[in-house]
Amino acid sequence: MFTNREQIARSCLIQCKIILLESFKSFCGAWVLSKQKLRIGIVVGEVSGDTLGVKLMRSFREQGIDVEFEGIGGPQMIAEGFHSYYPMEILSVMGIVEVLKDLKKLFAVRDGLVERWTEHPVDIFIGIDAPDFNLRLSKTIKEKNLPIKTVQYVSPSVWAWRQGRVHGIKRSIDLVLCLFPFEKTFYENYEVAAAFVGHPLAKQLPLKNPIAEAKHQLGLSAHKTHIALLPGSRRGEIERLLPLLTGAADTLHRKHPEVEFLIPAINDARKHQIEQGIQHLDAGLKSKIHVLENSDAESKIGRMVMNASDIVALASGTATLEAMLLHRPMVTFYKLNWLTYIIAKFLVKIPYYSLPNIIAGKKVIEELIQADATPQHLATEIERLMDHETAHIQMMQHLSMHKQLISGNTEDPVQAILNCLKTG
Repeated sequence: MFTNREQIARSCLIQCKIILLESFKSFCGAWVLSKQKLRIGIVVGEVSGDTLGVKLMRSFREQGIDVEFEGIGGPQMIAEGFHSYYPMEILSVMGIVEVLKDLKKLFAVRDGLVERWTEHPVDIFIGIDAPDFNLRLSKTIKEKNLPIKTVQYVSPSVWAWRQGRVHGIKRSIDLVLCLFPFEKTFYENYEVAAAFVGHPLAKQLPLKNPIAEAKHQLGLSAHKTHIALLPGSRRGEIERLLPLLTGAADTLHRKHPEVEFLIPAINDARKHQIEQGIQHLDAGLKSKIHVLENSDAESKIGRMVMNASDIVALASGTATLEAMLLHRPMVTFYKLNWLTYIIAKFLVKIPYYSLPNIIAGKKVIEELIQADATPQHLATEIERLMDHETAHIQMMQHLSMHKQLISGNTEDPVQAILNCLKTG
């Protein structure tokens, strides 16, 4: 027999369980505990977005949520069962002037998605990166009063330039999922709903990453020096930046003929483009350049090449974060259309362009931008990193920032999205 006190405690415990169950049901939405399928629209525009997208898809399913995904996805998402209505590369356009050339095509894609979701609304739309396209798509969804919640996963760099965009984001986006803690603070200052979910790669990539194992995985000699050359994954980037890299490689080859160069290619089309771009090179240099094509559904060739390289030279972008998390010494560069650069220069509000420098709040890696991005300057900076002490200092700074990104309190993106879906 239970005493009165035990009966009261037992009754309270039962009531608590009921309340917790109801709270869980309310928080996650009725579809979690029922047979109703959640429908989510996602749009990505490049490999890094595809990687985030497939991880998000898996997280929903791992949490037992019955969900189907559609929109624009990459090969990783499609392999996971994503219904993609347009090829991802259709959005792979960068730069103000460059986008203007493809406006008609981009508007047609946006209107096609809006038309489909007007007839068959998804429950929530998640734009992953690609802010120029996704923010406009979210704006159109709101203007048409479609019953669709809008989420932007990966904040556009409003804290860096064109800060006035935050007001449009506040009107068009119900929730911003931030990869870095300083982004959430920025949005809170403007009363924009935001959640710091952290960068998946910061937790996925180990703090210790032996380079010998990475070289072995690609069939490379552990005793040779390998330099990764990454012009980007878009056709336009490779066209614009590959000559810069091959020019630097030519300078280095003359002084260090034993060094080998690795260039990743995300698919067969990009591999063909790169191979065409190195045809004019001296036979000796060409024999030292290895173009490695992606061979798996996860599009990890860029990461594998950086991981196996002693030094990384790469176009400024999200890949600089990967190189930092791999703790590889690197130098970054970028060249834009001249008019795009002049416009951007007047709009940028921060002193750095690359994520490692932005996160650190100081220059950790060298940035060669526009006129400074020459083959000679790039070769000089790569050669500077061939000094072991200089490289070691940079690698220790990378490790410190890696630890910083996994030590903060992060929210679960799935739960943040479901909570957003439930709000009025």
